Amino acid sequence: MSWRRKHSPSAEGTFSDYQDTMPFRNDQEFGSTSTTESSSIETRIPDDICTTKPDGWGTRHTLTVFGFFGFMVSYAMRVNLSMAIVAMVMTNSSSSSEVNISNACPSLLLDSINHPFSSSPESSGEFDWSTKDQGIILGAFFWGYVILQVPGGMLAERIGGKWPFGIGMLVTAIFSLLTPLAARTGKNVLIICRIIQGLGEGVTNPAAHALMARWLPPLERSRLGGFIYIGAQAGTVITMPLCGYLISSNFLGGWPSVFYIMGTLGIIWFIFWSFFVFDSPKDHPRIEAKELSYIQHSIGLQMSQHKKVPTPWRKMLTSMPVIAILIAQTGHGWGLYTLLTELPTYLKTILHFDMKSNGYLSAVPYLAMVLFSLASTVIADNLREKNVFSNTIVRKIFLSIAHLGAASFLIGAAYSGCDRLLAVTLITLSIGVMGAFNASVQMNHIDIASNHAGVMMGVTNGFANLMGIAAPYAAGVIISDNSSLSNWRLIFLIAAAIFTADTIFYLIFGSGEEQVWNRESKPKEISNIRVDSRNGDLDDRQPLLAEANSD
Repeated sequence: MSWRRKHSPSAEGTFSDYQDTMPFRNDQEFGSTSTTESSSIETRIPDDICTTKPDGWGTRHTLTVFGFFGFMVSYAMRVNLSMAIVAMVMTNSSSSSEVNISNACPSLLLDSINHPFSSSPESSGEFDWSTKDQGIILGAFFWGYVILQVPGGMLAERIGGKWPFGIGMLVTAIFSLLTPLAARTGKNVLIICRIIQGLGEGVTNPAAHALMARWLPPLERSRLGGFIYIGAQAGTVITMPLCGYLISSNFLGGWPSVFYIMGTLGIIWFIFWSFFVFDSPKDHPRIEAKELSYIQHSIGLQMSQHKKVPTPWRKMLTSMPVIAILIAQTGHGWGLYTLLTELPTYLKTILHFDMKSNGYLSAVPYLAMVLFSLASTVIADNLREKNVFSNTIVRKIFLSIAHLGAASFLIGAAYSGCDRLLAVTLITLSIGVMGAFNASVQMNHIDIASNHAGVMMGVTNGFANLMGIAAPYAAGVIISDNSSLSNWRLIFLIAAAIFTADTIFYLIFGSGEEQVWNRESKPKEISNIRVDSRNGDLDDRQPLLAEANSD
């Protein structure tokens, strides 16, 4: 059976007016009668082509895989300095935090012979940087990163997300290769180099959101979108032990090899991205008609078919669901970057693990995060597909798991003392449950306003990544050349308190439903047409939009 629509040419609008918003590839996919012999046009639409998810591999999966690897390389170039700086700094410097390394948990040093992960003699680094200097250097990346968040989102929504994401990554890769030279030239030169790397990666999240808003069907959004962002944790999992191994092996001079290898991988990824990824399904030259129609029908009127829809700034910035996302994402940023940038230092100065063991143990929590994120995103989509909970409830459940769970384990870690096994276990669990964030707030921008997801991600991610500056600096000030248990306890408790506060705010004000200001101010005529699932006819109806906004 085929669906039929009798449409008079005298009626307002023609089928060609609707074609851009209908879920079909081109004119050849329709059978129609001649308009010269009849006063009406008959359009035949193949069975199930709009609604049935195509079997097998699709172009949206290709985008997902390259997005995954993009974020993996992105985070590899972002976090490599967190590991390398431990080897770059002089261990016996008068300004280095390592001067008091043995004051905390001295018994662990005495146990070094018998413990399998004990410290071993390591060569001193070549740079005389204090803990405050190190905090500034580690935070410099985010000075550049936050600047291009909103402009990056606006650019991605105007021209598409492919090239902003790709070129940003290319810039970061080039300056990763230049990092050893910059460090040896001077501390300030290294800071400038990291700022430029941050500028390059500043467009990646907004551009990725702009791409996902056009490519990912709502009921696959948590799973596929979550998998893309899992690349960030995968990059951390791979980078931490790899850095530890490279530094210990003295390959290409030790710590410089970390930056050479990650930069080279970034350039290789860019080449593949350029050839295999496209801004939207309708721009892809090799997409199957069924997949194109499935994606466009699934996303429907939530997503404009035009490159750019005017941003309703006032309504967006005063929307409580948007503010809830901003608060939750900012809290997540503080906790994540506290652990991401400071964990290697904690493992070395408090628990006294050597460099190679430090790398492996720093990676374990992020491996747990990958696994938890994979499970969470699949469960979230299943809950939505089976209508067990509304989208709003699903997002709130998984944020509660991510942040309240992390807060609980961090409080335990704060009081774990010198117990290596307990401390590492609790930190691993804390970072692991944070993986549920990918099934909650990370996809929430597209839920509530897919037309403006890139710009919203730019705004909220910009605030969140200010924490990449604030958290390492705050940790450096708290430690203040005294890496003691009490100081690290304060660092963990602050992160736990922030996680708890942002979760409460999101539970009150968060939403997973589309906001009315997402739609275009004047909906197209196609909004007056629907598919009647009972008899398969396309019939006239009242406009789908509850209200049209003019911002």
